[in-house]
Amino acid sequence: MSDRRSELRHVEHVMGTVFSFNIRDPRTIAVEDALEGAVAWLHHVDRVFSTYRPDSAISRLARGDIALEDCSPEVREVLDLCAQAGRTTDGGFSPAPDGTLDPSGMVKGWAVERAWQILHQSGARNICVNGGGDLQLSGESTPGVPRRIGIAHPLRPGELCTVVTGRDLAIATSGTAERGPHILDPHTGAPADGPGSLTVVGRRLTLTDAYATAAFAMGTKARNWLEDLDGYEGFAVTRQGRSWWTSAFPGAPITYGKL
Repeated sequence: MSDRRSELRHVEHVMGTVFSFNIRDPRTIAVEDALEGAVAWLHHVDRVFSTYRPDSAISRLARGDIALEDCSPEVREVLDLCAQAGRTTDGGFSPAPDGTLDPSGMVKGWAVERAWQILHQSGARNICVNGGGDLQLSGESTPGVPRRIGIAHPLRPGELCTVVTGRDLAIATSGTAERGPHILDPHTGAPADGPGSLTVVGRRLTLTDAYATAAFAMGTKARNWLEDLDGYEGFAVTRQGRSWWTSAFPGAPITYGKL
């Protein structure tokens, strides 16, 4: 963590990825304690939901060792959110596209949003929580100036494809550049035939992240679906390098830019 200035930073390796915190508010005991609580929360989520831990609640539930009623309210909350996303996306989001229970596509965004809430409840207002490239943001990084978040180009390493501008928002990007074809089409169980990358912007990361995953899996249907989805906007780069974006996307495409 940084020295005692009006900025607090922290990086945590958990849940198989990197989480970073940037808080641009007066450094108080309450905010410091909240940051510790937010980090502890992420480790708790990993213990409960990790599909790589055989003793996690989600692994035990998937094996049938325990029933849903034996799980904590957190597990039931996440699975309810998965069901909600499944209805909204007409089956485009599923916690079990290959028949195995795995709500990871919901868990990370939900965990980041809750970590942000812990910090916000402490009195912090200018917050950025980044979980593996998906962000929950509030306030400003510089007084009076909206945030500008660069989105990496999936086909041109070191360049940007767009910049998202705003204050209180969530940003999630799905694609294959970092992890390969890891997103499955719930309707077929096969790797999704999505674009190079697809970014969704909303107000809160839980569903923004889930909708980015679902929209990627939708392929060519994603643009019209996002255009009709209240409160969310999208931007995509196709595998051929072309771009599309919804009518109210809070940014603009750029021809080049350095990370």
